[in-house]
Amino acid sequence: MKRDHELYLIRHGVAEEHGPAWPDDSKRPLSEEGVSRLRRSGRALRQLDVSFDVILSSPLVRARQSAEILAEAFEPPPSVVLTEALAPGGSPAQVMAELETHDRNARVAIVGHEPGIGELASRLIGLRHAIEFKKGAVCRIDVDALPPKAPGALRWFLHPKALRAIRKP
Repeated sequence: MKRDHELYLIRHGVAEEHGPAWPDDSKRPLSEEGVSRLRRSGRALRQLDVSFDVILSSPLVRARQSAEILAEAFEPPPSVVLTEALAPGGSPAQVMAELETHDRNARVAIVGHEPGIGELASRLIGLRHAIEFKKGAVCRIDVDALPPKAPGALRWFLHPKALRAIRKP
């Protein structure tokens, strides 16, 4: 079966710790380490010949920052679209409805949070149990349509350490 769309599911990078400095979790930003790691991951994705037509992101600060940092790794940078469907508490059905509005894009990145991003990945490939995403992990799932009409094919899943280990030849 021909797969017309590449979906790249990405968990946001390492963020500042929960606590009194960030009483509103939705405003908690990436840490300096998180920013640095995501920049390296963006360069690694480029080395793998990955590109995005659009990046869909949770509106929470740490996810939005992750999406923007990844976008900066590409030329031209893809647009970043914020969607409540990817915020904590959003459902896979809401994400599927959002994906339908991007059906003209062949390569769509999705930046979100756990457990939602893992639940979405499992649903996209037809599994019953969520896949665990470490912060900064990326997977590629090829699907037939947006939203998918059948389970997609998991092409690869990269742990953040493996992704950052990719260097220019």
